[in-house]
Amino acid sequence: MARNQPDAAIEAIERARRLSPFDPSSFFYALNIALAHLTARRFEQAIEWADHALHGQPRMVAAIRVKVAANAHLGHLDAARSELSRVLAIDPKLTIAGFREFAHFMAPQLLELWVTGLRLAGLPEE
Repeated sequence: MARNQPDAAIEAIERARRLSPFDPSSFFYALNIALAHLTARRFEQAIEWADHALHGQPRMVAAIRVKVAANAHLGHLDAARSELSRVLAIDPKLTIAGFREFAHFMAPQLLELWVTGLRLAGLPEE
């Protein structure tokens, strides 16, 4: 997803899931599918797959961040802010600047998609 090739990523993840259907870490597959859908700007599907990941790991910050950004891009700002409060309860020092530093490897247009969503939800700049 960091290379902005979401459909190829989903195909590879689905193959991995089929090869290991009882993997106890299957929530990572769901997270990566959520990330791919966010990258493809399929925000409803991103939320759905983030929820699958959170079913297995309720405090997975990466999955909650997907829900923040996706809800914000859908204009569901109350839901985005609610999810952001969950993120900040786990990672209280998260800021836009910190996220940019963390996600330095992302394609620029993908990083901006994330930052815009996080900013719309109310994440502080610094």
